[in-house]
Amino acid sequence: MVKSLQTIFLLLILSFGTLSYSLPLSTSKKWIIDSASGHRVKLTCVNWAAHLEPMVAEGLDRKPLRDIVAKVAEHHFNCVRLTWATFMFTRYAQRTVTESLDSLGLREAKDGIAKSNPVILNMTLIQAYETVVDELGAQGLMVVLDNHVSNPNWCCPYNDGNGFFGDADFHPREWLHGLITVGKRFKTKNQVVAMSIRNELRGSRQNEHDWYRYIGRGARMVHKANPDVLVIVSGLTWGTDLSFLRQKSLGLDLNNKLVYETHWYSFSGDQQIWEVQPLNRVCAKSTQSLINNSGFLTSGRNPVPLFLSEFGFDQRGQNRADNRFSSCFMAYAAEKDLDWGLWALQGSYYLREGHTRAEETFGILDINWDHLRNPKFLKRLRFMQRMIQDPNSNLSTSYILYHPESGNCVGANGKNKIYTSNSRRWSRWSHDGDGAPIRLMGSALCLKVAGDGLPPVLSSDCLSQQSAWKSVSNSKLHLAAKDQHGEYLCLDKISAKSSKILTRKCICIDDDSDCLENPQSQWFKFISTNVK
Repeated sequence: MVKSLQTIFLLLILSFGTLSYSLPLSTSKKWIIDSASGHRVKLTCVNWAAHLEPMVAEGLDRKPLRDIVAKVAEHHFNCVRLTWATFMFTRYAQRTVTESLDSLGLREAKDGIAKSNPVILNMTLIQAYETVVDELGAQGLMVVLDNHVSNPNWCCPYNDGNGFFGDADFHPREWLHGLITVGKRFKTKNQVVAMSIRNELRGSRQNEHDWYRYIGRGARMVHKANPDVLVIVSGLTWGTDLSFLRQKSLGLDLNNKLVYETHWYSFSGDQQIWEVQPLNRVCAKSTQSLINNSGFLTSGRNPVPLFLSEFGFDQRGQNRADNRFSSCFMAYAAEKDLDWGLWALQGSYYLREGHTRAEETFGILDINWDHLRNPKFLKRLRFMQRMIQDPNSNLSTSYILYHPESGNCVGANGKNKIYTSNSRRWSRWSHDGDGAPIRLMGSALCLKVAGDGLPPVLSSDCLSQQSAWKSVSNSKLHLAAKDQHGEYLCLDKISAKSSKILTRKCICIDDDSDCLENPQSQWFKFISTNVK
């Protein structure tokens, strides 16, 4: 009866709040779906850390819980990937928030919680965590519970004792006990739609044999403890490598509840290459590496959902590698319309690697949790927050011309002038592959090169070389057609402050081995869509 009432309550919230589907979720081929209707549900999450030494969700010393959660919903995220440490449930289950903070000498954090969330202080750590989950559900947000570490600490050094089964702080039996405990405890909370059973496996002990052995066991136990939740599984090498599944599947029957996850950052591999090597080449290489290691799971005869549960960038805009990686990332994630989780919500930590009130420069909130660290970034993210592909749609497929550096898409106004916009005022296009015209849907007009430094035009001349567009770079992100002199000109969004598009000489499209110019203004991607 209790579960029944909670379900009804949550469904009312979802009906009148930010969501319009019922829970629990399930899977169908490569999609996550609403179990009741079969309609697709796209997870657009933000990560919220609660796994560090205090074992308390970050920021409760800065702002009331309800205000933090309201910010998540306000900025168009529909779920939170909330991290937790195994030991909180297996060794520290009776420890209170006050005791945890006192043991670490976190007087300032304790005083802040006493001011902003006083009821939390006398709760056990588990009760406080559950309170956060409850507030997320009360405001219409879904929750992914992520087993981030065993021993509460910052993640993820190579050999920190938390990396792989059998490490000093990673005892398989205790880990399984923690998963079962969490699965059962949150079984009645329908907003908990998924459990990620381990974050970023790594270290000198990692091997495929033990991965199959323990991940399979953990997934089955979570499913038994709570058959409603999606069970999310990550691979090796900091959660980036699932390539071994090409040869041998995990062999689990979880009644359409199995989801795989991967992570992708500028430092997934060699961060320096984004700074010192040709960007078209680096983007192509990095994207292909992701496809080879995990992206392949969403294609082929038996596709499965892939949750890109962590990606992120320095929100200050000061990291050259992140600034270059971000457009490459967004082009791929938008093309595949992946479910994802941004790192991170938190602007600061109570304690991180020995430093109190440590700043999180990847956090969307500032260090005081007052404002967005970079409002322009969330505007840029808006297109990726929309569902772009719907497996149940009866609409024919068309294309959106997406500019990942700005997050904008290309439109044509009533006077047939071309512009970019981050609202829904973009246009739909058709394109039959390299050398074909780019046609404006619902018209007889095509995109045509007018000349170097001039805006492209819409023309009824769809047969000339000036209307024959093709991909012309390693990154596959340059769209070019030849001018009247036979020279390729590429689409180019000339300024972050302007919506204008020109055609200009293409940057780094030939032998780019020595070309270190930044071509991102010329990166455009065809995104297939069947959604209004």
